[in-house]
Amino acid sequence: MDKITVIVPVYNVENYLEEAINSVISQTYKNLEILIIDDGSTDNSSQICDKYAKKDIRIKVFHQTNKGLSGARNTGLKNATGKYIMFLDSDDKFEPQACETMYKFIERTKADYAIGNYINIDEDGSKWETPIFKKDTYKEFTLSIKDYEKSFYIMNSAVWNKIFRKSFLDSLNITFVERLPAEDAIFTTTCFIKSKKVCYIPEIIYQYRQRYSNSISNSCSKKYFDGINKAYNIIYQNFKDNNEIGFYRYFYAKSMNYILYKFIDSTKLERQERIEILQNMKWFYELSIEIKVPTILKSVKYILESIIQNDYEQTLKYCEMLAQIRKMLPKEIKEKMSKPNANTYKEMSSDDI
Repeated sequence: MDKITVIVPVYNVENYLEEAINSVISQTYKNLEILIIDDGSTDNSSQICDKYAKKDIRIKVFHQTNKGLSGARNTGLKNATGKYIMFLDSDDKFEPQACETMYKFIERTKADYAIGNYINIDEDGSKWETPIFKKDTYKEFTLSIKDYEKSFYIMNSAVWNKIFRKSFLDSLNITFVERLPAEDAIFTTTCFIKSKKVCYIPEIIYQYRQRYSNSISNSCSKKYFDGINKAYNIIYQNFKDNNEIGFYRYFYAKSMNYILYKFIDSTKLERQERIEILQNMKWFYELSIEIKVPTILKSVKYILESIIQNDYEQTLKYCEMLAQIRKMLPKEIKEKMSKPNANTYKEMSSDDI
């Protein structure tokens, strides 16, 4: 059986790291190369990595000065020797048969890369009731960049619920853009645009941990939004240069609401910083008109209108009201608010651009 390289970037995750590594070394598929990239951790993560390397000869640990998540993943890509590549974030977990399931699937379908289902878990490891992709709605199928009804939803931005053919990544000469947020989205959308075949399997292969006590949504700084602005510009230009704006509209519908609610929820921004972020990202929100993407909620519509009209004081008033409301909502409802609903996509499908 062919070798799969599993890349695990690590930075200050001592509370979750052993659980993550155990989920890899206990896989039913045994021919693994496990590359653990310690990205300058200052807690006990480095020692944990070395401890496991002594226990399992499949594990190779790379210690490096901090380069960020993308830099750690790039180190993994540079040293990978497997026929296939998978990624695991060090606070998450693989399902026991994740590698075996994905290997058999990509071998059977001959895809450039394949996508699996995943499920959220709470900080304590408790699984949510249902997976992200409903099994009765999304069965096994081959994605298409011209398919705006199913493929856009399954083609999420993450790399960790996927298996990539290394020869495909090598042909693209692709790496992760370093020191920018949304590095997954840049990587996966580029792969999707350039791929010849991408397939989806409904089996759950990954457990994605929701860390609310250290939620990035509540601690996003101006530096984060400045980075997001650059990342989203790269993604937009990539779709535009490849004449795939039709698919980009659906990516935009998801990402626009996602980042807007991060902005609303953040408690780390000063008032003037908020105004500067809105000014810098005005181009992005103006795209909602240019490419005809309707908004989910009327409140979001009012926010976009005020941004486009340069009325940032009014924008902040709307955002403050929504922030107060969201503090009282259950996590499932908050997550649902950040995603377009079926009516939004139906409205988009009826619009030509």
